[in-house]
Amino acid sequence: MTSPIVNIADIEMLPRPPTFAPKGVAAERYEAKMGFVGRKIGAKALGYNVTTVPPGKRAFPFHNHQVNEEMFFVLAGTGEIRIGVETFPIRQGDVICCPAGGPETAHQIMNTGSEELRYLAVSTQQSPEITEYPDSGRFGLLAQLATNEGGAPRTLMFVGRETDSLNYWDGE
Repeated sequence: MTSPIVNIADIEMLPRPPTFAPKGVAAERYEAKMGFVGRKIGAKALGYNVTTVPPGKRAFPFHNHQVNEEMFFVLAGTGEIRIGVETFPIRQGDVICCPAGGPETAHQIMNTGSEELRYLAVSTQQSPEITEYPDSGRFGLLAQLATNEGGAPRTLMFVGRETDSLNYWDGE
């Protein structure tokens, strides 16, 4: 049986997989390590991770979720969170709600302090999810698919712009 308890000191912080590592100019703005907790403790409906962001960096682009809600609990450090058109200072002990919705709910956490910013992220895990990136005009689709014949999980992920869409009848 999976233990429903893990101590935060025992969470292994990992760099992003190479597929998701920022490249080029993005590498100057984005950097984070993540410790995945949810599956480790047997979570089914919520995702949990600890994210660390070095000074001057952001973990993710400014984005909003159409389906899933997120909550952040600042464990250490200081920074800012941009939500919609506003920016708010954040510090250790702050709890932040980011509900699903349009660009007015878009959010991005930035480390504006001189030490590592560390936070717990909790989110619903509904699938499929559509994420919008208002600053760049992109969107992302993430869907958990039925397992393959061997029982391994499958995920569909697509990032693009609305203008990238194929005609419905293309290739038929």
